[in-house]
Amino acid sequence: MIGYQGVRTRAFMAAVALLLLIQPGLSFAERQSSAAVDQARMAAANSDSANWMGHGRTFDEQRFSPLKDINRNTVGSLSLAWYVDLDTWRGQEATPLVIDGTMYVSTAWSKVYAVDAASGKVLWIFDPQVDPQKAFDACCDVVNRGVAAWKGKIYIGTIDGRLIAIDAATGKQVWSVVTADPEQPYTITGAPRVFKDKIVIGNGGAEYGVRGYVTAYNTETGEKVWRFYTVPGDPAKGPDGEASDAAMEKIAGKSWHGEWWKYGGGGTVWDSIVYDEELDQLYIGVGNGTPWNYQIRSEGKGDNLFLCSIVALDPDTGEYIWHYQAVPGDSYDYTSTQPMMLATLPIDGKRQKVLMQAPKNGFFYVIDRVTGKLISANNYVPQTWAKHIDTATGKPVFADNARYKDGPAYISPSSEGGHNWMPMSFDPDLQLVFFPSMSTGLYYAQPENYDYEPGQWNMAAELAPRTDGKGATFTGALLAWDPVAQKQVWRVPQTGFWNGGTLATAGGLVFQGDSNGIFRAFASQTGQQLWSFDGQSGIQGGPISYAINGEQYIAVLAGKGGSGPLFNREGQNDHYPINGRILVFKLGGTAKLPAFDPVPRLDIEPVTDTFSKEQIQSGAGSYYRYCFICHGGDVLPNLRRSPFLFDAEAWRSVVIDGALTPKGMVSFKEQLSPGEAEAIRAYVSTLEQ
Repeated sequence: MIGYQGVRTRAFMAAVALLLLIQPGLSFAERQSSAAVDQARMAAANSDSANWMGHGRTFDEQRFSPLKDINRNTVGSLSLAWYVDLDTWRGQEATPLVIDGTMYVSTAWSKVYAVDAASGKVLWIFDPQVDPQKAFDACCDVVNRGVAAWKGKIYIGTIDGRLIAIDAATGKQVWSVVTADPEQPYTITGAPRVFKDKIVIGNGGAEYGVRGYVTAYNTETGEKVWRFYTVPGDPAKGPDGEASDAAMEKIAGKSWHGEWWKYGGGGTVWDSIVYDEELDQLYIGVGNGTPWNYQIRSEGKGDNLFLCSIVALDPDTGEYIWHYQAVPGDSYDYTSTQPMMLATLPIDGKRQKVLMQAPKNGFFYVIDRVTGKLISANNYVPQTWAKHIDTATGKPVFADNARYKDGPAYISPSSEGGHNWMPMSFDPDLQLVFFPSMSTGLYYAQPENYDYEPGQWNMAAELAPRTDGKGATFTGALLAWDPVAQKQVWRVPQTGFWNGGTLATAGGLVFQGDSNGIFRAFASQTGQQLWSFDGQSGIQGGPISYAINGEQYIAVLAGKGGSGPLFNREGQNDHYPINGRILVFKLGGTAKLPAFDPVPRLDIEPVTDTFSKEQIQSGAGSYYRYCFICHGGDVLPNLRRSPFLFDAEAWRSVVIDGALTPKGMVSFKEQLSPGEAEAIRAYVSTLEQ
C-alpha cells in the first residue's frame, strides 16, 4: 500500500494504479498481482495456457501444456533463455509454478525462490532455517517437490514437518504450523495441494517408525480443518477424534494383526495428492508399512489397509469415500504414492471418469474414480511378484513364495520401483501417458534376527542383488503407454536409471531430463529424439511450459541427489558435485552455461591401518544398517574419500561425538559403540569407490 497524506480519493488511487502500470523500469512480474489463484481460476486452468498455477498445471494433474510454438518443427531452435544457480549441491526435485510472470519454486532444504519468469531475476528467497540434523530423518535427501499458490500466498512443506504460508509479493512468512510431532522422525518432501481455501499436506518417515496421515488447513489462518489417518493406531487408546475414525473402525482396523502400532504402522502420504474438481473428491496415495516385512509387521495376516492404496476422501470433511489397494499385505516397500492423474477415457464404448497411476509395483492401473473399482491393470515393466491382477476382485494373484516366507525370493521391481515419484504426463489428443520406467530387482529374504529400532531404517528384510546375470540390470526407459489398450506404444531405452519426470505439449513433444543431466525433447507419436541440452547435473523433477507476452518457455530444475543410490552421472565420481540450477529455455535463447569445470576429487589413498577380517565383516553389517541409505552409491559424500577415514580419532569425532552435526551428519552414539564405529571405518577402508 502506498502511504500519503490527505483525503484518499478514488481518482487519486486510480491515478497511482495507472502510474504503476506504465512506470518504466518495473519488470513484467513486478507489475502483476502476486499469486492471484483461487478456485475459479484453477478450475479454468486448462484454458489458461500461459500459466502453470498448480503442481500438475491443472486440478487433474495431466501435465499437458496447450502451448505449441515450440513444436516438432521448431524445437531445433530451442536454447537457453536464462538460468539461476542455486546454493547447494543437494538434490532438486521440484516442479516450478509460474503465475502471471513470476516463477515460484522450492529447492533443497525447503527454501523457496521467486524469480521473474522472463528474465531470471531473483525477486526474493525464503529460507525456513531447517535444523541440519533433520537430514538424518529424511530417507532420500533434503529434497522438496514443489509449492502451492492461493490468493496471494505461497505454501511450502518443510523437511522438519512445518507448513508455511509466504506472502507471494514480499517473500515474508505469513503463518507457520507444525504438522507433525517434532520428536518423531516425520519429514515433508512432497508438494502441498490447495483447493476451496484448504491446503492439504502429508508426510514421510514410514521406515523410521511413524503413523501416516494427511491434514487439511485453512489457507488464510493455518487452522487445522481435518485430519485423516491412513493406518489404525493402538487399539487400547481408542478413536483419534479425527475424520478417519469411522474408516479405521469399520474398514482398516480389522485388517491388521499383532502389535503393529509399536512399529508406527507406516502408510505415509509422502507425495501424490490430487483434487477432483469434477466430482469434488480428494485422492491420496498411501505408502508402505513399518517395517516392510508383512510377516513381522502384522504376523503375516490381513490386508493392512490402507497401505499401498489410493483413498478417496471428502475434501470438506476428510471423511472416507472409497479405497483401492494395489498390494495387500505389502512386503516390498511398494507404495501407491506415485503420481496420479485424472481423465475421461473411452472404455467399453462409453466415456468413463478414471484415475491413472503407475506405482512402484510395475503395473499400470486405470480405476473408476466414481466408485474406486479397478477397470484394468497391466504390467509396464517385467515383474515377478504377481501372476496377474484379477480385474473381477481388483486384487493381485501373488506368485509362489512372493512374500519370501519359504526362502529368498527374487522380486522385481525392487523397492526402487518400476516407476517412482517422478511426474508423468498425458497427451489428451493422442491418449498416451508418458513416464520414466526402471528395470530393477533384488532378492528378499527373512532376517535371521530382527530388532525394531525407532528412528532407524526398519525393513525387517534382507536384500541382495542377483548374481547370475539373469536379473534386472538397473536401467531406465521412457515409456509411452496407452491406458485404454493397456499396452506400450513406444519405449526409449536410457542409460541412466533414476531419470526425470515428463511434460507433454500440444507441439507434439515430450520433455524429460535424465540422471546424467541431459534434457531432451522427443516426438510424442514416435519417441524420436529431436533435441537435447546438457544441464551438467542430474535432472529429476517435472518440466513445465509457460508463456510471457506470447513467447513460450520450457523450465526444469537440475540437481543431482535424492533417492536411488544408482543416481549418478557417468564419471561424476571423479569430481565433487556441482550446485543445482533452474534452467529455462525459449526459441532463440542466447544464454550460456559456464564451462563444465567442476573441482576434481583427490585420488583415493590407501588406509594404512590394519584391521581384522572379523572387524571388517562386523563393520559391513553396521554400515549397511546405518550408513548405506545416505552414503551408498555416492548420492551424498563418498566416505571412501573422506579425510576423516585416515584417523581413528577424527572418525570417532564425527560418528560418535557429532562433530559434523551442523552439516546434517548426526551423532550415532545411541546406536553404535566406539568399537562398532571403528569397525565401520575398517569396512569403508576396503572399498574401491
